[in-house]
Amino acid sequence: MNALYRIHPADTVAVALRPIVKGESLSADGDGGTFAALDTIPAGHKIALAAIAPGERIVKYGYPIGTASSAIERGSHVHTHNLETALAEDAEYRCQPPGGTPRPERDAAPAVIQAYKRPGDQIGIRNEIWIIPAVGCVNKTAEILARWADAEFAGQGIDGVFAWTHPYGCSQMGDDHEATRRILADLALHPNAGAALVLGLGCENNTMDRFKALLGDADRERIAFLVTQRCEDEIAEGKKLLARLARFASRFTREPADASGLVIGMKCGGSDGFSGITANALAGLVSDSVAALGGTVILTEVPEMFGAEQMLMDRCVSREVFDQTVALITRFKRYYTANGQAVYENPSPGNKEGGITTLEDKSCGCVQKGGLAPVKDVIRYGERVSAAGKGGVVLLEGPGNDIVSTTALTAAGAHLILFTTGRGTPLGAPVPTLKIASNSALAANKPAWIDFDAGRMLTGDRAAIHGQLLRLVLDAASGAVKAQNEIHGYREIAIFKNGVTL
Repeated sequence: MNALYRIHPADTVAVALRPIVKGESLSADGDGGTFAALDTIPAGHKIALAAIAPGERIVKYGYPIGTASSAIERGSHVHTHNLETALAEDAEYRCQPPGGTPRPERDAAPAVIQAYKRPGDQIGIRNEIWIIPAVGCVNKTAEILARWADAEFAGQGIDGVFAWTHPYGCSQMGDDHEATRRILADLALHPNAGAALVLGLGCENNTMDRFKALLGDADRERIAFLVTQRCEDEIAEGKKLLARLARFASRFTREPADASGLVIGMKCGGSDGFSGITANALAGLVSDSVAALGGTVILTEVPEMFGAEQMLMDRCVSREVFDQTVALITRFKRYYTANGQAVYENPSPGNKEGGITTLEDKSCGCVQKGGLAPVKDVIRYGERVSAAGKGGVVLLEGPGNDIVSTTALTAAGAHLILFTTGRGTPLGAPVPTLKIASNSALAANKPAWIDFDAGRMLTGDRAAIHGQLLRLVLDAASGAVKAQNEIHGYREIAIFKNGVTL
């Protein structure tokens, strides 16, 4: 294996694929000749391929990831001591005419999965019962009922019963309260749930009548409601409702369905220096395949688009989508500045230890998950994907926080999530959350967390590895495979909060 990986011909730095010893003779693809390492460089970190003057742009992924804060000699370690962000609160963007960015070729034939067909031409890839607390006061009631029902209806065509607990639904104001209501309504309507029980207290701000209005004309046979203050024994009453919902949900069975109905969420967490060239790049290939099949890919983590947003803007299918993308980025930057925070206060200590230096560095690697498919739509936090996003990428407003963003992806309609990681995490969303390790050591060390080893991308057949992950996605969608987060019970939600708590 080569010691260095140069991602793009225009790059002025390369990534160390293994630890580099000071004085070691090195070469990089497209660089010409050999040179000596002037420093000891950890795996995943960057090395200069040319002399770089103070203030000069440093390029990785073909895009600038910051500027040199001091003179850098060829062969030097490039990291926080000599590379600084060039991000600012304001930026100007160019709108590239549609068609200017290469698009992935469409797959030759449609793919068929085994799924649950839902009303409105939707599909579900799990047939579960979800209990949705309208307010945090009934969380424990929801958990008691979920434990009972999960055991009671096992083997009856129900894949599991889950309670999505949270601390909100009351004592919130304005946008926070409405965001909570929208996310909870999205979960109640999610097609992976064959049925849902909405559980209220009775005195909360999120009243049951107002919440029902958010659900529109949803099938009332599929969704039941219980206000616990209005009955003598809420556990007994909840069991009756769950028994009815289980009878309804058990009618659904898997049947052949076109994979064009799939909605895949993309997420990364605990990135390292390899994430952008293995796990995220591999997720991007699968993203392109899903889009080529007519499916929908959701990309969120807006703060981790800062510094790489032009990559996405260059793929927007229209001026309208470009303008929506600019507004998405601008709103999130204003959210930072309104709270007195700099937009570039990222990456995390773990990211830096793994070799990521600036937010631009992290973002350019992060957006690799979106592949090259066209950006077709932009949606706000709490909104669900629509037909506008089919065959491409949808940008979803949301933060980078792992559990908040995986919840937002689920609420937007993701059937499953591809979660890339270089550090590892057990965290999972309400939907199957396939963990893709950026390095083989992590995959070997944490088999109960990791579903796929993308570290093999450095030495293996990239096309074959791409096909293996795509097959895993389709098998997981068909129920032939469970994600590690499902097997081990790592499933939870968190709701974005910005304002006052009463």
